[in-house]
Amino acid sequence: MDEQNKDTTENTDDAGKNQEDNVIVVNADVSPLAHWYVVHTYSGHENKVAITLKQRAEAGGFTDRIFKIFVPHQQKIVVSEGKKRSVEEKLFPGYMMVLMSMDDDSWYIVRTTPGVTGFVGMGTTPTPLAESEVKTLMKFAKMEAPKFEAKFSVGDSVRVAEGPFKDFLGKVDEVNDEQGKVKVLVSVFGRETPLELDFTQVVQL
Repeated sequence: MDEQNKDTTENTDDAGKNQEDNVIVVNADVSPLAHWYVVHTYSGHENKVAITLKQRAEAGGFTDRIFKIFVPHQQKIVVSEGKKRSVEEKLFPGYMMVLMSMDDDSWYIVRTTPGVTGFVGMGTTPTPLAESEVKTLMKFAKMEAPKFEAKFSVGDSVRVAEGPFKDFLGKVDEVNDEQGKVKVLVSVFGRETPLELDFTQVVQL
């Protein structure tokens, strides 16, 4: 796949989107002839492209051939400048999956949706995914609890932002992304003292 190495978080209208499994439902009455296909999009525009495709399918009368759109993502807690915020992290930046009955017309409406660059497959023929593969991806997308992510590295200079050691300066000794904690070495009475702090309690210098 010619994937762009970019994972851009976006805030997009989630109308018609099932937040539990990242699926936009166009028509819940799925044809037995439908298969999942991987569609390549501009990286960072997956949600916008998915919603646009849903609107085009509804407006053009293709709800009998285009049924669901799946944009795999997970929620992650990011800490920046001592503040936590939840962001959407794409599992496969630049890709989405469409459950559809493939024919020339349905291929065309997907392929010509703004932001779509093509189907994934052998040559010019889109290759359907196995249902088991898609179910595995859906399960993975919703099984993990949010993780913390901060731009701290061992050796970084930081300032304690709150607590009894507020305004103390120190250096990062350990980073625990899973728990959202960082160990900072500060000087107390001339001795290095380790402090275990939340990401939100320290600010990079």
